[in-house]
Amino acid sequence: MARPLEVDEIWTKRILSSVNGLEYGTVQIVVHDGRIVQIERTERKRFESEVALRDRDSLDGKQVKSK
Repeated sequence: MARPLEVDEIWTKRILSSVNGLEYGTVQIVVHDGRIVQIERTERKRFESEVALRDRDSLDGKQVKSK
């Protein structure tokens, strides 16, 4: 049976630091033998296509110059 996981203030700060500023992505907490041993952060960047930006701007009444 697994023992209860205890998260102290240091790990709480580390976890919050990993999550802060993350717009898209994941934070994984790795536990071995009932102890946190690792935090993995994967950040994703999403970019809208030029067509989507033009469509959105035209709905807002903005004009975008084509290159």
